[in-house]
Amino acid sequence: MQATTTLNGIDLDRLSGTIEAVTGDPTLARFEFRARNHWIDGGFSRSTIKDFYGAGQEDATRTQTFTVESDEPPVLLGQNRAPNTVEYVLQALAACVSGTIVYHAAARGIAIEGMETTIQGDLDVHGFLGLDGEVRPGFEQIQVGIKVTGDLDDSQLAELASLTRYSPVRDIVTNPVPVAIEVGRA
Repeated sequence: MQATTTLNGIDLDRLSGTIEAVTGDPTLARFEFRARNHWIDGGFSRSTIKDFYGAGQEDATRTQTFTVESDEPPVLLGQNRAPNTVEYVLQALAACVSGTIVYHAAARGIAIEGMETTIQGDLDVHGFLGLDGEVRPGFEQIQVGIKVTGDLDDSQLAELASLTRYSPVRDIVTNPVPVAIEVGRA
């Protein structure tokens, strides 16, 4: 029986195999993720996530659909039934930056004992409400703090910080992404 070697919870053999497969066949790197959203009432909506395309095929490993709800706090005319959408963006960024560090640290042989990420985004609702065309509707800035525990020297901490550049969500929120929106009749 072959022993599995893991670091930071990552199976290093599978990680190496994935890197080799994508290096050998770059078409395996193409993914398409999907979500469907159903508006319910006011700021409340429900999204479902299940299928995606990746590694050259439709994925069939998910047997259940993930459900994510969003709402607004009362001060923004919601009923606090779920986090709001910009809070999900913060959660996605925090989780992606953390996961990126963990994966890349494992690939480099850097052991991490623990990590905590705090995040906040500053937003002016003048933009969302259309009251000031000079104010963007999204975050004006986002601050991320990451605390890592482990037997790490200063150069390894600096290396971990530099790894956040590989985070897909960090890239999404820091670089323009073309978004095509089509509205039609149901």
